[in-house]
Amino acid sequence: MNQNCETVFFVFILYHINGNTLMKIESISLESSTLKIPIPQNYHDCMTLIKSDNYRLTGKTNSSFSLIVKNIRPFKNSFLFWLRLSSYKGCLYPLCYFMYKRASIKYQIQIPPSCKIGYGLYLGHRICIVINSGTIIGNNVNLSQFLNIGTNHNTPAIICDNVYIGPQVCIVENVIINNNSTIGAGAVVTKDVPESATVAGIPAKVLNYNHPCSFINNPYPHKLNNK
Repeated sequence: MNQNCETVFFVFILYHINGNTLMKIESISLESSTLKIPIPQNYHDCMTLIKSDNYRLTGKTNSSFSLIVKNIRPFKNSFLFWLRLSSYKGCLYPLCYFMYKRASIKYQIQIPPSCKIGYGLYLGHRICIVINSGTIIGNNVNLSQFLNIGTNHNTPAIICDNVYIGPQVCIVENVIINNNSTIGAGAVVTKDVPESATVAGIPAKVLNYNHPCSFINNPYPHKLNNK
């Protein structure tokens, strides 16, 4: 806990020192849309992403200090907290990465810090998830337990905005999961998923276009589409 207390102090101080710049936004051009992903450049940016994840969970905007204190409590599943802090290689990176690895092993979640992840990531049940390090994950995405996003050819998937992925889903190779789509439990996705589609099955097939974003609760208001 001594290391955690030091982290609270330094992250809180660095948050305020580095809080005057806009977060870098990376634009990824796709066939039907442009995906915009925030790239943290300092600990202020990391805390902004942590706040967005917490907003998906609670629907509230909490202070940085309260979120830091909350996530160092014993027995707290703080995987997302340490993942976000590890996505920026600042002076606290060795400690943050160490804590990230502990949480990763404990909860069997393998989402590497090198993944490009948008605002408002929600992990359902927060256990048993494996994602390739080159995967791109958009804004306000739900990932469920026992999910596998993989590749044998270094060509991982792109997950766009407002996507819900159910339990025990397998996403294979360089498919694009387009905006507002839903992937049902147990699906094996080997082809692109159209925008606003609900897919399921092995291999996954389109069932309908009736309920886009129906499982995306408390979407974080990121305003990236206005930039």
